Amino acid sequence: MRLTRLTAEILEQLGHLFVVALLRSLSILPYEWVARLGSALGAALYALPGRRKHIVLVNLRLCFPEKSVREFDELAREHFRHVVRSYLERGIQWFGSEQTIRNIVEVESEIDLEEENPPPTIFMGFHFVGIEMGCMLYSLQSPVAALYTHMSNTRLCDLARRQRGRFGAEMIERSTSARKIVRLLHEGKPVMLAADMDHGIENSVFVPFFDVPACTLTSVSRLARMGRARVVPFVTEVLPDFKGYRLNVFAPLSDFPSASDINDARCMNAFLETQILKFPAQYYWVHRRFKHRPQGMAAVY
Repeated sequence: MRLTRLTAEILEQLGHLFVVALLRSLSILPYEWVARLGSALGAALYALPGRRKHIVLVNLRLCFPEKSVREFDELAREHFRHVVRSYLERGIQWFGSEQTIRNIVEVESEIDLEEENPPPTIFMGFHFVGIEMGCMLYSLQSPVAALYTHMSNTRLCDLARRQRGRFGAEMIERSTSARKIVRLLHEGKPVMLAADMDHGIENSVFVPFFDVPACTLTSVSRLARMGRARVVPFVTEVLPDFKGYRLNVFAPLSDFPSASDINDARCMNAFLETQILKFPAQYYWVHRRFKHRPQGMAAVY
């Protein structure tokens, strides 16, 4: 038993070292080479049967029932291109130089990102494939705290936390006390978070997402209410022709937070839908967005 456990630990360590070496190697290659390689690899992997492919297709059929089988296939294949490409581009995001990141990300903002004394601000992101690159760029320019979800692989989790915070971002585990987050908001440090994944029914409500009941976190409105913070949505878009990214920062949501967590969750999902329709292949469809279902509704995966 001890020998088996030791062997597993050695294999895990070797796997971790391989991942780090691969990402470091990718970070020194030209961005366009890495992007093209990831896109080609994603198309090849889509040709193979797999659980993630099944999840993507289920999500697309639920959210876009009007599309044909051919359209589902084309959209899912393009999504795989984007997802695998984003994995390879982690090398640039986590180990690339500051100047490299600045060179491939442009910013369009409806608010003044250089305001000297901004009000308490929650930057609300969404899980498009480019979210990591947008967060890395913002952390280059301004102090920020960012919430993250702990991964089951401890070594990978430590690596991700360390590299995501390498330009000064304060990384905070999602399960931390709300009081700490509110304190940061009151101290003038913006907080970045994303609340568009299914993290379970606790502190969540079921509201429509493309007319499908989706388990949606209420943490954004609760934190905004406690911290008297404005909620500023942002989306990082992958530009066509391997030209890099655009970080889009929007105006604060109006009348948010309201007195109703349900209305706020509906507002978040409605805003997200408008952005997905602009570039649907870039949303993170590989996630089981409808993992939890309202009582009486059948599982979909």
